[in-house]
Amino acid sequence: MTDAAPAPLVLLDLDHLQAMTGGDQALAMEVLDIFKHQAEIWSRLLDPRADASQWADAAHTLKGASLGIGALRLAAICGRAESLGRADTAPSVTAAAVMLGDVKDALGDTLEAVGKLAYRLAASGAIKAS
Repeated sequence: MTDAAPAPLVLLDLDHLQAMTGGDQALAMEVLDIFKHQAEIWSRLLDPRADASQWADAAHTLKGASLGIGALRLAAICGRAESLGRADTAPSVTAAAVMLGDVKDALGDTLEAVGKLAYRLAASGAIKAS
């Protein structure tokens, strides 16, 4: 008997976002804008040469922001990065670079999905694009 691989985590769980915003499309747009702003701020701190606590804090904040919009894959990767950065033994710069590269890749994919969703919400006519 072989163990089945776990199902891949969802890039952007729209049901979660809808539940968090009560189905209010204008609020969803606002939440997505806040996420994009948070991502811009905190992603600058994902430097593998920096102190591990700095990028672990940034990963923690991105994890929370990701969970707020239903970006489950990014949240999981940020959680792993946070754990690595808070480990008793500091990771090597190489290990940190690989982990933070994964965070940045997932963040890029998530921001692309967020942009597409924001466009669809604006195009639906229910709200105006900003």
